[in-house]
Amino acid sequence: MGWPYLGETLQLYSQDPNIFFSAKQKRYGEIFKTHILGYPCVMLTSPEATRFVLVSHAQLFKPSYPKSKEKMIGPHALFFHQGNYHSQLRKLVQSSLNLNSLHKLIPDMEAIAISALDSWAGREVINTFHEMKKLSFDVGILSVFGLLDESHRENLKENYCIVDKGYNSFPTNIPGTTYHRALLARKRLKQIMSEIIYEREEKKIMEKDLLGYFLNFKDEKGRVLSKDQISDNIIGVLFAAQDTTASVLTWILKYLHNDQKLLEAVTAEQKAIYEANEGGRRPLTWAQTRNMPLTYRVILESLRMASVISFTFREAVVDVEYNGYLIPKGWKVMPLFRNIHHNPEFFSDPLDFDPSRFEVAPKPNTFMPFGNGAHACPGNELAKLEILVLIHHLVTKFRWEVVGSQSGIEYGPFPVPQHGLPARFWKESNHHYRH
Repeated sequence: MGWPYLGETLQLYSQDPNIFFSAKQKRYGEIFKTHILGYPCVMLTSPEATRFVLVSHAQLFKPSYPKSKEKMIGPHALFFHQGNYHSQLRKLVQSSLNLNSLHKLIPDMEAIAISALDSWAGREVINTFHEMKKLSFDVGILSVFGLLDESHRENLKENYCIVDKGYNSFPTNIPGTTYHRALLARKRLKQIMSEIIYEREEKKIMEKDLLGYFLNFKDEKGRVLSKDQISDNIIGVLFAAQDTTASVLTWILKYLHNDQKLLEAVTAEQKAIYEANEGGRRPLTWAQTRNMPLTYRVILESLRMASVISFTFREAVVDVEYNGYLIPKGWKVMPLFRNIHHNPEFFSDPLDFDPSRFEVAPKPNTFMPFGNGAHACPGNELAKLEILVLIHHLVTKFRWEVVGSQSGIEYGPFPVPQHGLPARFWKESNHHYRH
């Protein structure tokens, strides 16, 4: 269990999590305990145990987050809840991201991708991860508010960035600290959202975006959602959408850059669609985004390799027995997706980047980039669509090179390539194939 109080927190956060977790697994097997972030934890690395906790016996385990994080996002956000409230809100988020709505988002998503790419081209070196964060934030805003006017958008962005910086900082109420500044910015975000809601109600606008779904919701007793519930959940969605998608995008650019043959194959697949759309004069269609098999496998393999969400936190609500092990009430339980995704039993040569492995469906409960069960990510289709759209425009019209040899990994807390993958982008002048 490591040191008193500190436990093994420092070991976990100061090295590659692969090494920390796999060393433990080798030594102790598929289920072991540790002590991190002030809590005793049980770690699970088998597909069966993960399914037990997240799906079949999910009622015995509640989602659990540090209080400081709950405060930053907002206590009403759906991932902090279980039961009826959680399932109602989750349904709202899912219905606002149903296939029909995603379908309609494509043209605006394309506009966001193209304008981002244009802004990178011809600039000196950019921090890919930071730029991807801006992109996924814009897509998040689009899916929550539709086409929001400029001043609200800038205002949200500015304050959201301050909150984002404070999210992983030491929680303290001393004025001037990153955390305290973040709390103030969080209050302003709520203000801005109240204004947006007020304007919508004034104009009686009935949009089919997430905010529209939240505003129209009535439960079986005819109750509506409070302003706090709405704004906490919107912040929650923006949070969930930003860093995760941005780090996956950054990894994809790195993996493609490292494998020129693969990049050429992906480019050929996308160029065929591009030509069919008269050299990009017509927008991408939903059917086209469903028919990018190689690009899609590259996304799946990137999700497996990078395992951006290494694990999730649950807390046992009662004493639970699993496979002869006792998990005491109040202990944290962590299904380790990363270990499962990197286990040679399920994925041969797990350290090789090989999209062709997804030509066959992975064994059940061995591939969970979006989690599993009632708390699985409701935005997974949105994320994949956003990635497909960006890759399409990137490989058909731009070229990029990574600056320096970026072999290290940073954790912030999600794994990203060292220095956020510095890169240079430029527009490809001739629209011919490169030989």
